[in-house]
Amino acid sequence: MPQRDFEIGSVPVGRGQLFLIAGPCVIESEQHARFMADAIQRIAGDLGIPYIFKASYDKANRTSVTSFRGPGLAEGTRILRRIAEETHLPVLTDVHEPAHCAVVAEACDVLQIPAFLCRQTDLLVAAGKTGRAINVKKGQFVAPQDMKHAVEKIASTGNTRISLTERGASFGYHNLVVDMRSLPILRALAPVVFDGTHSVQTPSAANGVSGGQPEFIPVLARAAVAAGLDGIFLEVHNDPAHAKSDGANALHLDRLKPLLQQLLAIHAVAK
Repeated sequence: MPQRDFEIGSVPVGRGQLFLIAGPCVIESEQHARFMADAIQRIAGDLGIPYIFKASYDKANRTSVTSFRGPGLAEGTRILRRIAEETHLPVLTDVHEPAHCAVVAEACDVLQIPAFLCRQTDLLVAAGKTGRAINVKKGQFVAPQDMKHAVEKIASTGNTRISLTERGASFGYHNLVVDMRSLPILRALAPVVFDGTHSVQTPSAANGVSGGQPEFIPVLARAAVAAGLDGIFLEVHNDPAHAKSDGANALHLDRLKPLLQQLLAIHAVAK
């Protein structure tokens, strides 16, 4: 079974302190990724919230074959390693193929399993074998209690540093809905994170790309923290309208600090 609490670098997981996973959806450039890491780190530091930087080296599940995917494995992990070394932040990124896991583990502190791949046994086992912390996004098609199977697959490698992330369930066409009951169900299995930005996504709904309803990010994030969780996941961008991936559901950088202030106040009461 997974550990109820553990550390990712200096970030405590499952110990009663809300932590933040945040960054741009994809590495757009080394300069931009570093800018976002520094900006969010300053905000998190001001508020005293432990922070993990996230960005993807490859978005392998874009709607269109022509969509921007990122710099790729070699260049992406180089950028992530440099950010980790220079900022001293723990770093998280997605993995899509078992063969990538060992390479990514050399650069990153957390390997994240995308929601679409949360049942891929070979990927879960390969990620677990790296010994890095593993964050599994709950698939839009998976009942929360069934995530126990993903947890068991990773734990079979001896790696028990596992967290689970809620990001909404498919509801009709081009829409997601968040059932807050899933949070305590998932939390019975492992420390739980809420993804406040992908939960407002409208998948594949914007003519070959995904749309979104970012005005509802604060509503869902506040509700999730009140329901009880360990961490909050937010894709953040300084210019969402021109982001190269998931800009339609990203939180504007300018809105991060006031939202986190609200979430920390709610968490102080809820815990």
